[in-house]
Amino acid sequence: MQVSVENVGKLGRKLVVRLPADRLEDTVRNRIQEMTRSARIKGFRPGKVPQKVIEQRFGAQLRNEVLSDLIGSSFQEAVTQENLRPAVQPSISTTGRPADGQIEYTAEFEVVPEIGPIDAAALEITRTTATVSDEDVDQMIETLRQQRRSWTPVERAAESGDMALFEFSAEGEGSRHPASGADRMGTIIGSNALPAALESALIGQSAEAEFDVDVDFPADFREAALAGKSAKVHVRVVRVQAPQVPDVDDAFIAAFGVREGGMARFRDDVRANLQRELDGVLMNRLKAATIDKLLAAHADLELPQSLIDGEARVLANQARVPADQPAEAFAPAARRRVAAGLLLAEIARQNQISVEPRRVREALATIASTYEEPQQVIELYSRDPQLMGGLQSRVLEDQVVEWIADRAKVTEQPLSFNEVMRPGA
Repeated sequence: MQVSVENVGKLGRKLVVRLPADRLEDTVRNRIQEMTRSARIKGFRPGKVPQKVIEQRFGAQLRNEVLSDLIGSSFQEAVTQENLRPAVQPSISTTGRPADGQIEYTAEFEVVPEIGPIDAAALEITRTTATVSDEDVDQMIETLRQQRRSWTPVERAAESGDMALFEFSAEGEGSRHPASGADRMGTIIGSNALPAALESALIGQSAEAEFDVDVDFPADFREAALAGKSAKVHVRVVRVQAPQVPDVDDAFIAAFGVREGGMARFRDDVRANLQRELDGVLMNRLKAATIDKLLAAHADLELPQSLIDGEARVLANQARVPADQPAEAFAPAARRRVAAGLLLAEIARQNQISVEPRRVREALATIASTYEEPQQVIELYSRDPQLMGGLQSRVLEDQVVEWIADRAKVTEQPLSFNEVMRPGA
C-alpha cells in the first residue's frame, strides 16, 4: 500500500492511497466462489450454480461491496501509518478501476487539532453544592398534593385559589375580540396565567355575575388579537370551583407505588427523586463551569469546520428549522460544543480515562426510572447502538469533568435546593 498526504489548510488533509489491484480481484473471486456454494437460483441445484452465472448476476454488486470494504480497512491502516486523527468521516473519490496494477482512491477530511498537554491543576472552578432538606421534601409532597387536587363547583363568590370558568369579549383600539359573541376561558385565580387586572376582578364574583374591566394584555398573550393591546373586557362568570386537596394518607401514598413502609418509605422515595434531580443539575453546573474555563484557556484552538457545520445543523434540527434553511445562527453554540467536546476527549485520551460500565448502567437506570415501563427503556437503549453511544459519551464527559474538578483549584458555592433547581424564582 502506497500513501501520500497533502495538507489542505491548517486541518484539512488529502490522502491518496494506492493498493495492489490483486487485493480487490482476489477478494471478489473468493466471494463469488462462496456464493456458488450457497446461492439458491431457480433452475440450479443448491451448490451447483456455475461461477459464470454468479458473476453475471452478482458480479457488479460484489465488486462494489468488496471495494467499499477494502477502502474502509485500508483507510484505517493509512491514517494509523501516517499518525493522523480524522475528525470526521472522509470524502472518498475513486474510479474503482485498476490502472497499472493498482486501485487508487483519494480521501479528503479534517483532522483533530493538536492541543498539547492540558493542565487541569491550573484551572480555577466554582463548584455549586446543595443538599435536600426535610423542608424540600415537605414542599415537594405539598406540590404533589396540589397536582392531584380535584375541583368542586361552589355557589359562593370566587376567592384566590379557586378555578373560574367565564365567557368574555374585549373591545379596544378599534377592534373587537371575538368579532361576535364571546370566547370561553378558565383560570385559577392567583396563578398569574391571565393579566392581574382580570384575575383580581374575578375575586368576589359568583356564577352568572357579569362585569366590565379595563385590561392591558401582555405582548405574549396567547390570543394574538389581544396581545400587547388595551381593551375593555366584558366578563360573564359561568362557574366557580373550589380546590379539594387530598390528605397524605395510605391511599395517596399508594398512588405513587408505595405499598409498604408508609410515610417513612414515601418520604425516602421523594427525597431520593429530589436528590437524583439535584445531582443532575449540579453536574450540569459543574460541567458548564469547567467548560467555560477550558474554553478560556484554549481560546485560539483551531476547530474543524466540518464538525461545526454538522453540529450547527443538529441544533437547527432540534429547533425545528427546515433542512433547506441555513443554520448559521447556531454556529456560535455549535463552535462552543465542538470545542468542549474536543477538549474533554483530549483530556480523556491523555490521561487514559475510559467510560465505566457501572456508570453507564447507573445513568441508564436513572433515565429509565422516569418512565412507566423502565425495562422497555433499558431494552431500547440496549438494542440501539446510537442511543447507547450517546449515553456512553455523556457518561465519559461526566467522568472527565469530575477528574478535572478533583485536580483544579475549586471554590465551593453552597446554595439551597430551591436556589439550584429554581434560580431566580
